[in-house]
Parts: sequence; structure tokens; C-alpha cells
Amino acid sequence: MRYRLAVVAGRLARWLLRLRGGGSAVPGRVALAIAPAFLERAVSRLPLGVVFVSGSNGKSTTTNMLTAILREHGLEVFTNPSGGNLPQGIASALLADVPLDGYVRGDVGVIEVDEAYGVDLATLLKPRGSLLLNVQIDQLNRFFEPTRVVGMLRSIAETSSEFVVVNADDDSLARVGADLAAAGRDVSTFAVAPSLIESAPNGLANVEDLTGVAAGALPVPSVFVSALELQSAQLTIGGEHVRIGLPARGLHYAVDAAGATAMARRLLGDRFRSTAVVAAMASLRTVYGRGETLRVGDEDIEIIMMKNPPSLQLNLDYLAASPEQVFVAVDEGTPDPSWVYDIDLSKLEQVHIVSGTKAWQFATRFAYAGIPVDQVVPELKPALAAFLALPKPSHGTKTMIVNYEQMMLIRKQLGFLDLEGGER
Repeated sequence: MRYRLAVVAGRLARWLLRLRGGGSAVPGRVALAIAPAFLERAVSRLPLGVVFVSGSNGKSTTTNMLTAILREHGLEVFTNPSGGNLPQGIASALLADVPLDGYVRGDVGVIEVDEAYGVDLATLLKPRGSLLLNVQIDQLNRFFEPTRVVGMLRSIAETSSEFVVVNADDDSLARVGADLAAAGRDVSTFAVAPSLIESAPNGLANVEDLTGVAAGALPVPSVFVSALELQSAQLTIGGEHVRIGLPARGLHYAVDAAGATAMARRLLGDRFRSTAVVAAMASLRTVYGRGETLRVGDEDIEIIMMKNPPSLQLNLDYLAASPEQVFVAVDEGTPDPSWVYDIDLSKLEQVHIVSGTKAWQFATRFAYAGIPVDQVVPELKPALAAFLALPKPSHGTKTMIVNYEQMMLIRKQLGFLDLEGGER
């Protein structure tokens, strides 16, 4: 009875919130308040169990890719919404699928988890495997230093009952993987051709000297990014070369695809087909707000979300050209934006409007870089109106570079009222 009440109350909360277009985590909070064991009960009967996706950057995109690949193999997959990687967000996602008995139907769960909450969630949900993407400078107000994140991801890996898939090009995760392999654990890896990393304007932000990992300590990568074009990549999968499309520009998207493919290959075993990877990636949509292009009136607007220094740098590095019209919006979701002084901003020639509570900090940084800023408008509504009023650019699209919180507000103000990770 408790679980039936949790599902009904959570769905009612979700329906009410959809009327106003916001608050995707609230229904999950309602369900968990009524039935604290809602999460573990919901996934306990999935035949292939649960796998986790975690790391500093790329979690949402990789989860989206992995889900698409598994579905292309014919599996029914439960997954949580992009960005909804805390317990309440995962519970909210379950409300879309779980029947009144509280047990989600399907074959497998692919769950994006926040690094900090992933440790406790692994204890509750008992994942079969975990996919660890990277450790980068991120949310210093929460984590203080990257070594804390390494410890959290190590705990998630150690709690995974059967296998772990790690990024062999990440020095921190390579050490975690080597330690687990030495202890007899099942470890798989994915990697990128060194020439691609060397040719990246500012690298991958997590590739360093791996002298701390002995030769042969890690398994040979099961999936390898062997070539990259503007919005496509070549993956080498167990010696076979396949060409895949990418949802957005950049080597980081190819790395995410390699991680998703390596996890699918390990999870599916003999059922894995590389042709399914190609088909899944060909029809993949960009994740909500991450390189997403929105049609507003009679023109397109590209939204580039920045979460931390590596995500901003990589997205800037792989701009096809300097955008003609740029809107930047950053608020208190980025408590200390001083890291922007370490960013190579050479891809930006001008910025039309800077908005958000951190607008003047970013405008100052642009001034130091010699990048002209037309307007600083801290309030979002008039700033957005001024940007939309600009004539169409002569080439490309209007480009917005924003943090997560501003991305959510902008989508709402533009009339995109769907909640992140809504009904599939």
C-alpha cells in the first residue's frame, strides 16, 4: 500500500509541476518521503540488473548514448533524466515507468549518478557494473579537490558486483582500474589515439603522465577512438573499425561514445553488435541543453552548457568557427567563477550580451582577453529579449554559452516547458 501511495502521490506532484514547467526533482522527493525504499524496490527485478555511469563530465551524454545502444540491441531500458542524477531525480524518473506495485518493468537500468551520492546509491541499488568517465576540476565548493572525487568513484567501482569500465586515458581512473585488476576484479577500458589527444587545442583536461601505472596493469582498451572529424568519429571495437555520428562537435563526445560502447560490449557479451552502435548513434539526439539547437521563431539557437573549466574549454575548442553572435549567462550555480581566467578564450572574437548574477565577473574576464562585450544585462529576461532582437547572423546560428541553472531558465522563457528527462 505504501508503494502504491508513493507512486500516485509522486505522479500527482509531477502532473501539477508540468502545468507550470519546472521542478523535476520534487515528485521524487514526494515518493521517497512516503516510501524511503522506493528506489531499491523499483529496480530489484530487472533481469540484467543496473549499471552506473559517473564522473566529472559527460555523464548525461554518455548515459544517453549507452541507453540508445542497448535499445538498438532490442533491450527495454530504464534510465534517469539527464541531470537528474541525485536520489530524488532518479525517483522522479522512475515515476514515469513504474507500475503501482513499485517494480519497474524492463531488462536493464542505466543510471547516471552524482559522484557524491553514487557511493550510497551503489549500496542501495547494487549495480552489476559501473562506467567511470573522468576526474576533472569540478564543483570545488562541493568537493574541494579532485582527489575526493577519485575516492568516491573508487568506492562506486568497488561496490559494483561484477565489472568496472574505466577511461584508460584518465590518470586517476587508470590507477583505480589497475588496482582493481590487481585485486582480481573484472576491468575493461576505453581510450583515445594519442595523436588525437595531442592535436586537441587544449588536450582533454585529464590526460597526464601515467608513470604511476605499471605497463600491463590495465587491460588493452576494448574500444578505441581512432579518428575524428567535425561531427563523426571512427571507433575501433575489438579490432573492427566503425564510423559513427556524434550528437555534437568535439573529441569529448567521441570519448563519451567510446565509453558507452565499451560498457555495452561488456554488458551484452556475445549479443553485442557493432552495427547496433552505428545505428544508435546515427539517430541520437543531443541531450537536453548540451549542444542542443532550439528553433525559436524563424531561426536556430545553439545552447552550449558549461559546467566547469574542462567542459567550457572543450566546447570552445571545438567550435567550428568563432560565433558571430554570442550570449553568455552565468549565475550562482557557479559560485566561484574565477577559474574562467585559466580558460583559452581565443575562439571568441566578440560577445554581444553577458547576463546573470556573475555577468560582471565574466565581462571583466572578456575585457582582460581583449574580447569586446556589447552589453552587460544581469537580469535574464531583458537580456534574452535583446539577444533575440538581433538580426539573424550572416553565418551559423546564435550561440548561447550558459551554466546549468541559466540553461533551465532560458529554455523555460523560450517556451520549452518540458521537464528535463520528461516522458520518453
